Amino acid sequence: MENSSGSLLRVLEKLGAHHIQLHAISVADTADYGIFRIICNNPKEAFKVLEQEGFAASLTEVIVLEVEDVPGAASRLLSVFAQEGLSIAYLYSFHYEGRQALAFRTDDRDRARKIITAHSLTEII
Repeated sequence: MENSSGSLLRVLEKLGAHHIQLHAISVADTADYGIFRIICNNPKEAFKVLEQEGFAASLTEVIVLEVEDVPGAASRLLSVFAQEGLSIAYLYSFHYEGRQALAFRTDDRDRARKIITAHSLTEII
């Protein structure tokens, strides 16, 4: 999205008007534009709304895992992937339905899912 005053508000208003429930938001900026990532109840509809409103948009699958809400839990969870040599492109955390969650993107989702299964990790979205 455009890196200017009111751009984020415009995106949020458009999504809200279409009953898109946001579970997590991540905003990063560069000199020229902002990168707005969301986890929501209806990703396909959110994508459609944003495209119709003229925003550059893409759908990207992330993996969302439950993590204990205690100090050090995130590092313990991520160490499982690091030990397996799986790289993570980006990550953010949030609360979802009373649970702490870590959302991340990796270039090897199939391998990530095998690791999740092998270590009995809990995927929540």
